[in-house]
Amino acid sequence: MGHSLRRRQFLGFVLAAPALVAAAEPGVAGASPEVADLLDLNSALTAAALPTSGLITVEVGEDGTVSFALPRAEVGQGITTSSAMLIAEELSVPLERVRVTLADARPELLFNQLTGASNTTISTYTPIRVAAAIARDRLLQAASAELGAPVAALSLRSGVVTGPSGRGIEIGSLAKKAASTTTQQVSVTLTSRADFSVIGTPRNRVDALAAVTGRKTFAMDLQVPDAKPAMVCRPPTLNGTVGSVSNMDEVRAMPGVTDIAVISTGVAVRAGTFGQCIEAVRALRVSWKPGTAEGKSDDVVQRELAAAELPPGLPPLTPTVEGRFTFQFRSNSALETNCAVADVRHGRAEIWASLKSPIVARQSIALKLGIPVDAVSVHVVEGGGSFGRKLFFDAALEAAEASRKMGKPVKLMWHRADDSRQGRTHPMATSRVRVAYAGDVVLGYEQRHTSVSTDLSHGFGEIVTALAARLPVGDIGFSEVFFQLSQTMPYDFGPSSQLLSETDKSFNTGSMRNVYSPDVTTARELIVDQLAARRGQDPYQFRRERIHDDRSRAALDAVAQAGSWGRAMPAGTAQGIAFHAEYHSVSACLVEIDCRPATTGRPIRDGVAGPRVTKVVFAVDVGLAVNPRGLEAQMMGGISDGIAQALTSSLHLKDGYFLEASWDNYFYTRQWNTTLELRILVLPSSSEEPGGAGELAVAGSMAAVACAYGRATGTMPTRFPVNHGTLSFTPKPTVPPVPASPLDGLNYAW
Repeated sequence: MGHSLRRRQFLGFVLAAPALVAAAEPGVAGASPEVADLLDLNSALTAAALPTSGLITVEVGEDGTVSFALPRAEVGQGITTSSAMLIAEELSVPLERVRVTLADARPELLFNQLTGASNTTISTYTPIRVAAAIARDRLLQAASAELGAPVAALSLRSGVVTGPSGRGIEIGSLAKKAASTTTQQVSVTLTSRADFSVIGTPRNRVDALAAVTGRKTFAMDLQVPDAKPAMVCRPPTLNGTVGSVSNMDEVRAMPGVTDIAVISTGVAVRAGTFGQCIEAVRALRVSWKPGTAEGKSDDVVQRELAAAELPPGLPPLTPTVEGRFTFQFRSNSALETNCAVADVRHGRAEIWASLKSPIVARQSIALKLGIPVDAVSVHVVEGGGSFGRKLFFDAALEAAEASRKMGKPVKLMWHRADDSRQGRTHPMATSRVRVAYAGDVVLGYEQRHTSVSTDLSHGFGEIVTALAARLPVGDIGFSEVFFQLSQTMPYDFGPSSQLLSETDKSFNTGSMRNVYSPDVTTARELIVDQLAARRGQDPYQFRRERIHDDRSRAALDAVAQAGSWGRAMPAGTAQGIAFHAEYHSVSACLVEIDCRPATTGRPIRDGVAGPRVTKVVFAVDVGLAVNPRGLEAQMMGGISDGIAQALTSSLHLKDGYFLEASWDNYFYTRQWNTTLELRILVLPSSSEEPGGAGELAVAGSMAAVACAYGRATGTMPTRFPVNHGTLSFTPKPTVPPVPASPLDGLNYAW
């Protein structure tokens, strides 16, 4: 293909179907990637998706709408909008006439149905466009026959093909005529960037109105026949198991309760309402067996990490700057709590859930139930947030197990306390950095990152790599490969060595947004600040002189100029600057922070005020930005993540369980910490291809906040979040596992 077709020409298929259906050619992105192209995680995922790209199809209906089943999960990142924009561009139809749904689990897609590593737009950008362009050409050919005019004399705009005479035909009326009775291979030319009218223009999300008016459908909104609410009574410590239940008959007789069943993670209760489920869960008297983290607290895990730390290289003979940083557990709880609907009866299973790895979810559910994979149907539903949480399908497995034992459909939902205490967490980690220098020359960089084991058992979205990630030996190999493919050194610091060591599999961890990068980048950027100070240089200028390329330098320059870097500021306040590159994209962040006593000590009910970020300027270059407005929203969300992880967001481990039990005492970025001024700079790019965006802003913003905090206080922070040492709330009991529903809400309203 690379030799026989021009740059924007591609091969694809018109599929045999009653209406017009078009697909890209497998491997549509071009020739097989060189080894150099596989040196980051995103390129590896894109290459893995290529062989099945021809299974992604675009369909034109007789009503004039264009349908596309996206093999990724929409969890608020806006990919249904950006995908619709690609189709609207190539087919010249209004955006509102493109219907993007989420594809059911399709094992034949192999690695092409995993949502993660900011890869969706990169891997689907060309296949979607090729399929839409093939459909466009078929419609023009059908219109040519109808209008008696050559294709070159026709125009397609707003879903109408118009001939030289001015007569127009709606594409809906051409859908059957353009269809094919046999599958045919065709070539197609994509729209040039110079002619884009949709791609690259700021657009509101296609689902925004439905989301803000409560009309959008999530898993718990589905009306599956006879699927009643269900919840699980969970152990008081991490991953404990049921010993016995002393009052099952008594609870079964409570109002609304229909069924109770012991499952692998606790005791499942099915009732008429979720309120009745909560009352039943609280009433259960369960004898629990010990959990996997029995007796462990923060300090115990920190000692384990210290023991597992890889040794650094031989000490250099030149001066060094060194630091050791600790990052606490952080909850992977999304706005929409963990949930799934399951109907397991008569040897078959049907599941509805927001899933970022639906293929391996389907395969794992089949294994759990002991039934063939083709007896399991998994429907992917839009989700209310993820942060990587929905790479795992814990609720779907529980719902399937409970439904089978009860013989009835269930609508299973985790309580918010469940997600904080038994859900997925970002693992506690330490990062030790050493930089050697002589005069103005940096001679080498070493980083030894040590972490509680990160569960990567979703693999690359199917069962083989998922099982490989679980092997006793293979798991660290899998994690190390993931680490090496996602971590970069953007500065000219001589020989660079970054290694990962993992320990302790007692915890339910996960690929929280940006995975290793926020901790690794924060540690690095703080040391860069210290190195600049040691050399008597300005932190911005020091970075600028040592950054690898002009594109990265432009991002640093943009935030420095727009944020008035170096301006005079009152004592106790300061600026911080940081850089982060990942997934073919670059970013820079400038932060201003207020650490004065009047700010950090102001009274906050059941919380710690802490520092306040007063200004953020964030520059991003993702290559071709399909939807600049969506890109800005992604950066805003990532910046909130970064602020939270630097200042407030953590779990406190004590005696084998986490003390936090809901968002009233898990301090994600609150109004009193969030920035007063925020500016996103989407930098112009000449690239013809998009880069990754979904995770990009977390690492750079966290690092910039940390650097600003260090400059404002005069002391480099080494523990994150900085307020972890203060427990500002009274922990809720672990028995019963969920707190009573509050009755004093009006007391907390303004």
